[in-house]
Amino acid sequence: MRHTIQNKEARFNYEILDEFEAGLILKGDEIKSIRANRVNLKGSYVKLFYTKKGQPEVFLVGSHFYSQTLDPYRTRKLLMHQSEIKTLIGKTVEKGLTIVPLSIYIKSGKAKIKIALGRGKKLYDKRAAIREKELNIKQRRILNSLG
Repeated sequence: MRHTIQNKEARFNYEILDEFEAGLILKGDEIKSIRANRVNLKGSYVKLFYTKKGQPEVFLVGSHFYSQTLDPYRTRKLLMHQSEIKTLIGKTVEKGLTIVPLSIYIKSGKAKIKIALGRGKKLYDKRAAIREKELNIKQRRILNSLG
């Protein structure tokens, strides 16, 4: 997993409850943008749609793939097992749960995306996370100066 693009904003804004791996259908030169780390997941989310036959499908919305030939913000289909999709549907019906992309990477030559069920954090939770991060940095600096 050398070419991993992280969505740092997702872990900051959401409490991650459950993670899933999905395949990603790409067109044209979009795989090159993953290999070149030219993908932006900030502000993107995963949406569930139903086909005319009533089958649920999962799509990545709002991500930016650098592409010279295609629309960089186009909606991309995700490949998941029907049982996983039904699990997502069941859990998103619960109050306040969202499906957010965490990272995109290449595994065995295929583009994969890690998505997660997340519950939005409150402002005070975000402040506490920032405070904790600053304390950890301060502790590391003190330990490095001693050792």
